[in-house]
Amino acid sequence: MDYYVGIISGTSMDAIDAVLVDYSTMPGKIIATCSEPMPDDIRSDFGLLQLVPSNPFTFLLLGKLEVQIGKAFAQTVNKLLQATNLQKVHIKAIGSHGQTVWHQPDGENPFTIQIGDPNIIAEETGITTVADFRRRDMAVGGQGAPFAPVFHEALFRNAAEDRIVLNLGGIANISVLPKNLEKPITGFDTGPANTLSDLWTQKYLSKSFDENGHWAASGCINEGLLKLMLKDPYFDRPNPKSTGREYFNFVWIDKNLQSFNTSVKPADVQATLVELTALTVLKGIQQCGLTSGSLYVCGGGAKNCHLMERIRYHVATFKILSTCELGIPAEWMEALAFAWFAKNTINGQSVNLTNVTGARKAVILGGIYQS
Repeated sequence: MDYYVGIISGTSMDAIDAVLVDYSTMPGKIIATCSEPMPDDIRSDFGLLQLVPSNPFTFLLLGKLEVQIGKAFAQTVNKLLQATNLQKVHIKAIGSHGQTVWHQPDGENPFTIQIGDPNIIAEETGITTVADFRRRDMAVGGQGAPFAPVFHEALFRNAAEDRIVLNLGGIANISVLPKNLEKPITGFDTGPANTLSDLWTQKYLSKSFDENGHWAASGCINEGLLKLMLKDPYFDRPNPKSTGREYFNFVWIDKNLQSFNTSVKPADVQATLVELTALTVLKGIQQCGLTSGSLYVCGGGAKNCHLMERIRYHVATFKILSTCELGIPAEWMEALAFAWFAKNTINGQSVNLTNVTGARKAVILGGIYQS
């Protein structure tokens, strides 16, 4: 058996997802899963949410969160193992993505920061931990994201059809898998998925997210505001490209509303934000040159009925399905990926695709923290 644990907290910062998988053969066999809410004292306005643009923070706060998230990740892994008859000695490694608090892949000094001390994870679980995957890719000129396309290729590429895998997390990203196996795969972040609509929901409904998109569905798309938002230069940038919450955030929404300079009902803003996600997903697909095939969706946004309805409306030439149809539960895709990345790191294999991230060469990702 070849057991690995993958653990991640995404852009939404709302939960810690962990999966135990046997990678003796691909696509792997899920043994157990665990999802724990991000503790309120970590996520609150005095915690992670303070590490966003326009909020001042101290290194004391950053250091405290580094430790707290490391402990929270370790506790989640330990809880995961308690649900099985496996012991820590059975697990080859944990692949920890950490919690991204800033991702700036462009400019004179590109950098990315994921917190959740892997030393603590290794110590408190007794399991070798692989972490800090993104910075090695950036050290050779890459974006440090997205990494999912190489995992999606290993799982899903098929000579019978053109496939795109769409991950709807806080940020939306696509993996393009041509049926012509001689063509390279590609992938990039298309723009915001849930992060903007979540922030808007938190402000006006005091809820963490708009369940099933009910609030967005009650509003009307403001075409003028939508047109303004679509002018953001990120959407027209060629790939490789990646982005995050440090770019698409409440400040971004507010800037666009101020530039629009016309009052818009909150529910209409929400409807417009969802439409923005659907249209920028379409734009990303069009940039890749595929006009038909199958679009397989994963991530939390796959459960948002209204968002999925708008994507189906705009991406009408594709058959749209969940990755569940291919045997991989949509909600565990990212955690599974980081278990697989850990396996590759332990085995000394590179997984960064240079044509996806823009790196100068393929390198072995992540640091290994021995138990």
